[in-house]
Amino acid sequence: MKSITIKGSQRESVGKVSTKALRNAGKVPCVIYGGEKPLHFSADELAFKKLVYTPNAYTAVIELDGGETLKAVLQDIQFHPVTDKILHIDFYQLFADKAVTMNIPVRLEGNSPGVRNGGRLLFRKRKLSIKALPDLLPDFITIDISTLKIGQTIAVETLLNDDFTILHPDSTAVVQVKASRNAIEDEEDEEGEEGAEGGDAPAEAPAAEGAE
Repeated sequence: MKSITIKGSQRESVGKVSTKALRNAGKVPCVIYGGEKPLHFSADELAFKKLVYTPNAYTAVIELDGGETLKAVLQDIQFHPVTDKILHIDFYQLFADKAVTMNIPVRLEGNSPGVRNGGRLLFRKRKLSIKALPDLLPDFITIDISTLKIGQTIAVETLLNDDFTILHPDSTAVVQVKASRNAIEDEEDEEGEEGAEGGDAPAEAPAAEGAE
């Protein structure tokens, strides 16, 4: 998984006064859990732009001014209810031998024959929660919909992988194609095309079946 580097300064004082002063200076107070003890630091709000305001998933490399470097994932973020400015961020430290949970985006590729025949594509889960070792975290999960017909569903059970565990029931629908009023059933459409090529069926037959 790709990483974004955050340059920060370790905090000695974590009281309300110092926290308010940091925010007034355009910095975000943060804390990293998962180590021997929580580590508090701050960084410029702009440093989190690519990490927070994106549909992609990234790990973070925290470079502290004392020379210490930590790898972490974003666990929680607080925004101001009016201005949407970042108020606080919680990170969780990564260790090579310790699995971590992250929400990974799902990407669709290919063209669904069900959609071409008038069906509605329903993208039910745009992100999936997975658990994996840090080095095995994927940037995204790709689903090929080039064979997805009307009435068919791609569920979690078809996406199982040895590199990570998907933390959703196997029956969870990720993407599916539903019939619409004007949809032509895939099988009927294919039979109509074969009939037209062979000359055994009148040209109007597929349209009549679709109208019904």
